Amino acid sequence: MAEIEIKVPPVGESITEVTIGNWFKNDGDFVKLDEVICGLDSDKATFELTAESEGVLHIKAQEGDTLNIGELIATIDPAGSGGSVAAPAASAAPASAPAPEKAEEKAPVAAAALAEPAGTTVAKIYEMKVPAVGESITEVTIASWSKKDGDHVEMDEIICELESDKATFELPSEAIGTLRIVGKEGDTLPIGAVICTIEVGAGSSASAPASAPAAPSSNGAEADKGYTEKHTSPVAAKILAEKGIDPKDVNGSGSGGRIMKDDALKAGAKPAAAKSAAPSAPAKVAIPGERGQRREKMSSLRKTIARRLVAVKNETAMLTTFNEVDMKPVMDLRNKFKDKFKEKHEVGLGFMSFFVKAVTVALKDFPVVNAYIDGEELVYNDYADISIAVSTPRGLVVPVIRNAEDLSFSAIEKEIVRLAVRARDGKLGLDEMSGGTFTITNGGTFGSMLSTPIINAPQSAIMGMHNIVERAVVVNGEIVIRPIMYLALSYDHRIIDGKDSVSFLVRVKQLLEDPMRLLLDM
Repeated sequence: MAEIEIKVPPVGESITEVTIGNWFKNDGDFVKLDEVICGLDSDKATFELTAESEGVLHIKAQEGDTLNIGELIATIDPAGSGGSVAAPAASAAPASAPAPEKAEEKAPVAAAALAEPAGTTVAKIYEMKVPAVGESITEVTIASWSKKDGDHVEMDEIICELESDKATFELPSEAIGTLRIVGKEGDTLPIGAVICTIEVGAGSSASAPASAPAAPSSNGAEADKGYTEKHTSPVAAKILAEKGIDPKDVNGSGSGGRIMKDDALKAGAKPAAAKSAAPSAPAKVAIPGERGQRREKMSSLRKTIARRLVAVKNETAMLTTFNEVDMKPVMDLRNKFKDKFKEKHEVGLGFMSFFVKAVTVALKDFPVVNAYIDGEELVYNDYADISIAVSTPRGLVVPVIRNAEDLSFSAIEKEIVRLAVRARDGKLGLDEMSGGTFTITNGGTFGSMLSTPIINAPQSAIMGMHNIVERAVVVNGEIVIRPIMYLALSYDHRIIDGKDSVSFLVRVKQLLEDPMRLLLDM
């Protein structure tokens, strides 16, 4: 049978060419009808290209190539769909195997299972696929594996960590058996792609359940390692591996003694005496004047941050206005009550709660700052979901404080602490980072004196806080030294006029310089 040509399809009236974003299948892979094989990027949108037949895929254009509409992108050899590929799956599958329509999909795995050495029996091959982790997320990157290929895994045991453009997720095992890794660390996989398989019911001693009585082993270190890894989070395991520390030498602070990220960060380096037992490669000697370089693959989160920031700059009429705030009244009030506040509410009284409360009051006075553009309509929000920009090792994330206008100072402080901890540990959920109406970012924590923050789309405004510096200012005709902070408000001039933006910032300044107004609702 002749090969079927797959050409770049028409994807829009004004689109004449597309760029191949990434291939989801490799050259020579078997593909099924309507299976997504690659992504196509145009100057307006991204599209998925599906297989027009089942068979063996032959790629004709590579990732990054730009092709005109109608040009050849790949071919499919239908002759490759026949043969005995699917037969072993049918013969190997027991009564509890997946539905018949999925037998062909699992065929290569089942065939590999039949080729295992004598004495190993495989009752079932369980495919684990990338789960749907959010409505707008189409792909994830494998951040780290906490188990190794061939390791025994238990039901619900964390086997790897997945990173999307919005959050990080832990992937638990969906069966008990021997792990066979398909996707490697750093691989980016679409939702639904096979990430690993689990051999359920394997008869070899290497895959004996951990709950069974321990059998004599010539390699006790491996047994200890398997037990320890089960009690180590993926992030912690990666940090310990980089430090050269054995997890069994670290005391975990998590549930059931589980080693968490903080435990790994606090763990000291492995003693030199312990390392001397194993031969190591000679350390690279630094050469004076040597100019080195290194390359790192951008994470999904970093790529999304870059794409969104450029889009905001290109698609909005962004403008920034500035003002300064005398922080002495807030600092005096905070110093007076911070000890009693912490004693009563079990949380510290920080500056951020004052700014959140001041912003929520100002948003009521100037609702257009809390609105956004949707097509040809303006959408006004009668609530204030305040996004707080937080810097993490993986990049900038923006968790949301819901209905901040109704929260007390203590409730705001507790929510800030909770979200900051979850952001630092990479545990924020999609629901905790979506739907904000206004954003506050604090570059002052890093020493920034002044900046022009970029709007967090689809919001229309963002306020930047900066460091507090003692400056000479004039108060009542006298020169005095006061702790001053510069505030910056970046806004979309398409929806917010200069009068509203300046008045909003002046209102925030007024509330902070006389914080009793916040308590008296004035």
